Amino acid sequence: QVQLVESGGGLVQAGGSLRLSCAASGRTFSSYRMAWFRQAPGKEREFVAAITWGGGITYYADSVKGRFTISRDKAKNTVYLQMNSLKSEDTAVYYCAAGGGTVIRTTTSYNIWGQGTQVTVSS
Repeated sequence: QVQLVESGGGLVQAGGSLRLSCAASGRTFSSYRMAWFRQAPGKEREFVAAITWGGGITYYADSVKGRFTISRDKAKNTVYLQMNSLKSEDTAVYYCAAGGGTVIRTTTSYNIWGQGTQVTVSS
């Protein structure tokens, strides 16, 4: 069974840092692209960052560029999202996703999703 399990969310003050983890199991993700999306209350799910599993090429939303870093550990089959200089507008449920669609920043390009982890940034 293919599974993505996120962890690392929590409550942090503005300006602080958190690292999210996404543990992947059940298949080989070498041909996939891994991504993080987030969804705030009342808003649509939005793209945050993505990384190709094989080459490690990264992509970021403009809103997080320079503050967030996506990485992967092939040996651990885990993807990370290091979030620094957090702002109140980063508050959301963060989802890990895997897929092979051509459009990097859309949810429809990803067919495997985790259950989400809550990140709350207090101002």
